[in-house]
Amino acid sequence: MPYLFTSESVSEGHPDKVADQISDALIDNFLAFDPNSKVACETLVTTGQVVLAGEVKSNAYLDVQEIARGVIRKIGYTKSDYMFEANSCGVLSAIHEQSADINQGVVRKKKEDQGAGDQGMMFGYATNETENYMPLALDLAHTLLIELAELRRENKAIKYLRPDAKSQVTLEYDDNNKPTRIDAIVISTQHDDFDTEEKMLAKIEKDIKSILIPRVIKKYPAYKHFFSGNIKFHVNPTGKFVIGGPHGDTGLTGRKIIVDTYGGKGAHGGGAFSGKDPSKVDRSAAYATRHIAKNLVAAGVADEVLVQVSYAIGVAKPMGVYVNTNGTANVELTDGEISKIVEGIFDMRPYFIESRLKLRNPIYSETAAYGHMGRKNEIVTKEFISPDGKKVKHKVELFTWEKLDYVNKIKKAFKIK
Repeated sequence: MPYLFTSESVSEGHPDKVADQISDALIDNFLAFDPNSKVACETLVTTGQVVLAGEVKSNAYLDVQEIARGVIRKIGYTKSDYMFEANSCGVLSAIHEQSADINQGVVRKKKEDQGAGDQGMMFGYATNETENYMPLALDLAHTLLIELAELRRENKAIKYLRPDAKSQVTLEYDDNNKPTRIDAIVISTQHDDFDTEEKMLAKIEKDIKSILIPRVIKKYPAYKHFFSGNIKFHVNPTGKFVIGGPHGDTGLTGRKIIVDTYGGKGAHGGGAFSGKDPSKVDRSAAYATRHIAKNLVAAGVADEVLVQVSYAIGVAKPMGVYVNTNGTANVELTDGEISKIVEGIFDMRPYFIESRLKLRNPIYSETAAYGHMGRKNEIVTKEFISPDGKKVKHKVELFTWEKLDYVNKIKKAFKIK
């Protein structure tokens, strides 16, 4: 019997995402000037205020206030009407030195023996229902908001948009667990004030249906057939949404972990990513398991793969690696046998994850909105400026965990032609 599945996304102007982006901008700046930095940085944003807290061990000195303001400015909070504005908001820093007790569990004489920065389990997931091996509902939810943000920045076709927004997509699946159509779309977008609420609701719904949706279909033609049929639209269903962003709702780093990963498909270990350097396996091992899952599906081992890895704090070797193909394996092996082969291909000790995925580079600001997974792997040049005016440029590779660079090794190990 057909069933429905839903995923949501939030825009870069959502208060929790504002916090994530500030935390990851701090990570990038610390790594740009000292690649050995150890950082765990949390951010809180509310009406007119930013609070930075966390632990750092680094040789770099940063103007954390200006970094935070730069992120807020880039997102688009640049008007006093928003009650949260880049130039006028207060920025309080309560960042202090990392615990020596934690540091001694991570740093070793031999780099290869580097311990995990914390205990816990991390999951990676991949499915062949989209070209980027991501769940379709989440991919569509992200896409809608990416295009809505572009329309906001262009300020031509739609001129009343403000930075905060949320989306939700409900898909119908058939008996073979394949998505067939979009059943419902929810879009809630912050906006300038209108003369009347009735006029406002009619205008926003019309623009979503006649401007945003056609733009998404044109830009992503592979999704066109999912938009056929009678889609239920809920546009700003509560009505007026003028008060938004950190003024409307306090934001915290790490509160959108399902948006950041797989939209409720697969599983999540519970640890957030943003604000953590790669010695924290919450982040690095989640990227590594995504890398494994994506390459396994791309190699044809299974149509869908969930990978789990777990660690003890201060211990390099993981407690175990688990693979679940949900009955979609294309090889004559049990999931346990697949797991053993995977352990022989991928070294999951923290140092080797960092090296394999080039994680000690300033590559994290780009991850902090619209998901950490399913993104475009590319090489870019980034510039950073220290408080004393020193400029450094880094040529870095983004989203290395999205590379299909292990497909041939996997095919060889599983004897797939």
